[in-house]
Amino acid sequence: MALRNILTKEQPGLYKHCRPVTDFNPRLHQLLDDMRETLMAANGVGLAAPQVGVLRRAVLVLETNVPEGESERLIELINPEILESSGEQDGPEGCLSVPGEYGLVKRPMHVKVRAQDRNGEWFEAEGDGLTARCFCHEIDHLEGVVFTSRAERMLSEEELESGEY
Repeated sequence: MALRNILTKEQPGLYKHCRPVTDFNPRLHQLLDDMRETLMAANGVGLAAPQVGVLRRAVLVLETNVPEGESERLIELINPEILESSGEQDGPEGCLSVPGEYGLVKRPMHVKVRAQDRNGEWFEAEGDGLTARCFCHEIDHLEGVVFTSRAERMLSEEELESGEY
């Protein structure tokens, strides 16, 4: 495994549309393993392949909504698509590619996705709250969309610290 550089908002690769993953091979597994290490080192909750310069439809989302006593788990989503969404949440959102900046973004409260695992097997996953937000945020990256374009407005440091927005 290796740490990969995370692209920042100034880099054009972040705004490109990603191609589907068609080969579920050791190269993909290495990418996913490197993304996991990079995400953990950055203390993030999600990471998309284009954020590390790979224009393929692969994302990682940290499932933080787990029962007490259970560990958070990382969900690997290859070629993900949103099947259903419901409810609404409006809150601060940030991104490893836009360090230190946060904006108010409306997202669904519940999201159901369909994706493939690292071996090409299809599965479905559901998430609420932060996990639902992460599913949407990371899938946006696959379309070349960064949260700043979805934000109603960006937050000042004071607003973020006070929690009053």
